[in-house]
Amino acid sequence: MNRILVIDDMPDNVFILQDRLEREGYEILTAYDGIAGLEKAKLELPDLILLDIMMPGMSGLEVCEKLVNDDETKLIPIILVTALVEVKDLEIGLKVGAFDYIKKPFNKVELIARVRSALRFSESNKVMLEMEKIRTFAATVITANHEIKQPLTLINLSLAAIKRELGKDPISKEAINKKIQFIETAGKNIVDVLDKLSSIRRPEFTNYVNNMSMIDLDSDK
Repeated sequence: MNRILVIDDMPDNVFILQDRLEREGYEILTAYDGIAGLEKAKLELPDLILLDIMMPGMSGLEVCEKLVNDDETKLIPIILVTALVEVKDLEIGLKVGAFDYIKKPFNKVELIARVRSALRFSESNKVMLEMEKIRTFAATVITANHEIKQPLTLINLSLAAIKRELGKDPISKEAINKKIQFIETAGKNIVDVLDKLSSIRRPEFTNYVNNMSMIDLDSDK
């Protein structure tokens, strides 16, 4: 069931929207001012927000801007609910990141149509986000495998060489120390790769093979 947050300082408006949308099978969350609306949006992460523009204290436009600029809520579509009809007011709302707007008084057909359109957009965003997560995970595995395989091979070869040396008489400490240095260097290289992977926040991808990608460890981002 899709969850819709209605933010409006007028209880009558909230009741009307809640009644009409619940009849369509949506779960409705409510808030009666901008600050409460922000808190509930971050806490509940609804699928859609219906936001009144004209509210005392923090206006709907301020709420919209804060939600759009917050990583936790920026992908939630926002429909502005407003009695304002001037183009400049609607333009400001859309510029700060609103998905759409609905004028008061509500037309039921228009309301439901715009809500459904926004929810389709929300679902598309979720699918794209999941695909991006999968792509990032796959690229991380491929990158780690590619970058770590060579130093791991060097470690295995060095260990094998040390075992052979230990079977000789006399044992060459110089040869063993040299192989130990190889192992230490390879171990440091592995740690460096893992540190780079763990520090990346916005990965950049490079082509690998067979339409697969790797993460660019040299990216400044």
